[in-house]
Amino acid sequence: MRSKLSKFTAFTNTLLPHETQYLLSVQRFEDEERLLILHRIDHNAHHIDQFTEYDLSIDKRKYNHLQNWIEDRLRSTDIDEQLKWMLTTEQQILTDCILIEQEKRLLKLIRSDQQPVYFNTFYELAEHYRQFLLIRLRYHDHQLVDDYLQRHREAYQLAKEVHEQLHQATLDIVGQYDGQQAESRQWEKWLTEVFHNEQLDWHLRYLALLRLTFLCYNYRKYDLLREKFAYLEQQFLSGTYYSRRHLLNYYNTQLMLHSHYREYDQAVYFGYLSIRAQNHDYPLYVNNLCAVLLRLKRNEEALELMKKAAPAVKKTTNFHNRIGFVAFYMEALNKNGLYQNAESYGNIFLRAYAKEVLRYRWHLFFSVYLESLLQQEKYDKVLKTEHKYRLLQRDKKYENNANYQATIPLFIGLAQLKEGHLKKEEFAETIQSLTARYSAEEQKLSNLKKLIKQIVEWAPGLKYLIK
Repeated sequence: MRSKLSKFTAFTNTLLPHETQYLLSVQRFEDEERLLILHRIDHNAHHIDQFTEYDLSIDKRKYNHLQNWIEDRLRSTDIDEQLKWMLTTEQQILTDCILIEQEKRLLKLIRSDQQPVYFNTFYELAEHYRQFLLIRLRYHDHQLVDDYLQRHREAYQLAKEVHEQLHQATLDIVGQYDGQQAESRQWEKWLTEVFHNEQLDWHLRYLALLRLTFLCYNYRKYDLLREKFAYLEQQFLSGTYYSRRHLLNYYNTQLMLHSHYREYDQAVYFGYLSIRAQNHDYPLYVNNLCAVLLRLKRNEEALELMKKAAPAVKKTTNFHNRIGFVAFYMEALNKNGLYQNAESYGNIFLRAYAKEVLRYRWHLFFSVYLESLLQQEKYDKVLKTEHKYRLLQRDKKYENNANYQATIPLFIGLAQLKEGHLKKEEFAETIQSLTARYSAEEQKLSNLKKLIKQIVEWAPGLKYLIK
């Protein structure tokens, strides 16, 4: 009997809390059993670590009908489904094969004079449709579409300008993260204004929020996001801007927020929600969750997570995320005492993708890789690796990165000390110099002290030299 609900259970296990809350808010069920099932679905969606079974005495057909209703309801309100429809319709227009049903829906939207969530896309769709109509002498429909385009031309031009400015902001924000730019905070006010501007389409406002989130990550200023994400949550609950893709990203950002404020249990909760479905950013979400689990010393759980995610991550073409995954996988192996496994995993990936590692996340990768070598006391290999990839030279250029830690020079300094290339006093001076340099930066100083403590555990003889 239980196996009869396995398909339904698997389906409901993919649902997200904001989806089930929205469904409860719009349901108009007269059947108490269907409502009971929906409440149970909502309970399980919120309590992801304590599943409550469904009532097997209820007619199985009600479960099937409810699943169909849920899928239809979410699909009908999903803004990404609206975008897919626009792109499909545009393709049909450009290839002269638009269906009558598509035309009726398009004309109805134009008559309603609304600005859809993806306004720019809809406006350009209407432009293509205007050409399609005129050449076919459909003057009445052409006039309707032309009037719409004229009324919204100014809004469209503004949206294009904002879109271009968003690109300029992204160059600075990502550049700072990558150590190429000194500042990006000059965009904070403008991005905030774009997000709050209800005259712009939601897509542009959401893009502004994503960039503002990245900026806050650069400066560790997450307070700026709390009010904005409270607003976003209400939109999701009302179904106004619902998209599973956006929801998963929202959960990942909540992980970052709670992690920053050391609310790690909440961070883990949102992290697991963020990976309930797989999309293009799935590897990033897995990496962030793994980082929090390791911080909580839930090392076996972190390693199991990475093992399960590995097949999906291997398919990604995003090397920033893929290299990050490899680094966190190695760190999970290290934290579980599997240092040789971590070294072997790093060796294989480095042989295949050394160029990509050096282009993207070399600092993260080599920080973990060198740790696996130090844990095995392979000091000579540490120095050979530094020489081959010029890690100290790269590290010097990387110091302006927003999230820089002095892991590489300290690890290499320890190897030099162990190999007799550096005196204890010289190494101690390096540590004291770094401590003084970051004395005014609370987060970097805290990270440095943790790193120093780790090094002292590996080389107890240094303890008396480090203050």
